[in-house]
Amino acid sequence: MCVESLTYGALGARLNISPAAARALARRLQLPRSRSADGKALVSVDLTQIRHTPHPPVRRQPGEVAELTAQIAALRSDNAQLEAVSAGHRADFERERERADRLMAEVRQATAEVTAAREMAARLDGEIAVLRTRARTDSSIDKTERRLGQLAATLVESDRKAARG
Repeated sequence: MCVESLTYGALGARLNISPAAARALARRLQLPRSRSADGKALVSVDLTQIRHTPHPPVRRQPGEVAELTAQIAALRSDNAQLEAVSAGHRADFERERERADRLMAEVRQATAEVTAAREMAARLDGEIAVLRTRARTDSSIDKTERRLGQLAATLVESDRKAARG
């Protein structure tokens, strides 16, 4: 049982594999690692314990390469078509977003107008109630008539404002 500290390159050379494959093997086997003085990773390994046979490199047939190239070209054209469709959807989204923003502004304005109208109606209802109680209790009809005239003027003014808005 001879434990050696090897770099990934040295381990790969001993096992007849690439340094990247040696690094993957060291990670898979959870071999202890450390750093050397020059900053390279060292792997503590007992080569007699490792049973590794390198796989031969994959050889592609010329027909396979042409087929894969054709598939890549088809995927690129599909990608271009999908990007065009996506751009159209994005334009639709932007248009609808602007429309929604305009509608929200209109809703806010309408809400403000409705609130103002409700406040005015409440104030006018209060004034009418005061006039009715005065009419019942007060013998002075002049005051009541004057107040009704003011109330009518207020109604006409608020009606004109509503017609303008």
